[in-house]
Amino acid sequence: MPASVRRVSSSFVLGVDLDGVCADYNLGFREIVAADKGLPPSSLPLPTSWGFGHWGLDDDEFLRLHRAAVCEKRMLRSLPVIDGCADALWRLSDAGIWIRIITHRLYTNWGHAIAVSDTVAWMDEHRIPYRDLCFLGAKPQVEADAYIDDAPHNITALREAGNTVVIFDQPYNRDLDGLRVTAWDEVEDVVAELAKEKGAIQTQLPGIDAGAERLDRRRESR
Repeated sequence: MPASVRRVSSSFVLGVDLDGVCADYNLGFREIVAADKGLPPSSLPLPTSWGFGHWGLDDDEFLRLHRAAVCEKRMLRSLPVIDGCADALWRLSDAGIWIRIITHRLYTNWGHAIAVSDTVAWMDEHRIPYRDLCFLGAKPQVEADAYIDDAPHNITALREAGNTVVIFDQPYNRDLDGLRVTAWDEVEDVVAELAKEKGAIQTQLPGIDAGAERLDRRRESR
């Protein structure tokens, strides 16, 4: 496997993070942690800083619970989807944007097959369009014209490498300056403008319905 994924010729490549951008990892993981501690989920406040120290988890405890969540509870297959994600990505894809999903979900040993298969199943279920799927932590190795991410360390590293990064707003990244969106309709507008600047966007293709539900509509019409 090459050390980096090359930019696609003549296309605008959008690198899209999953957790915290498309999937609500914190909400799903809170259910697992609360069950382990014998607490109601509502007693665990959602994070306002990066990490899970506010839930009393050190690094080892986080890894134990994350592995149980992925391998035993199959959390990655049932995470809540963030509103508007699929429809916005479909419209961007139809306008010529190359969607490259980039996620760091392989950081525990012996659960990679489950993590990969459940990630793909989740994206299929929620109709998330993509051309590439990259599992890696060092995101600057993946060439894209712009990135959408929520993790402060990823945003900083990508920017230090000279990349354009759109911050998907979360309480734990609000100390960062720069281009920021709070919802997927804003993502769509910002990315469309960036692609226009490169001359790499087209109108909706004729004869193709917009939106993530078009696959279901076509099946029902047969």
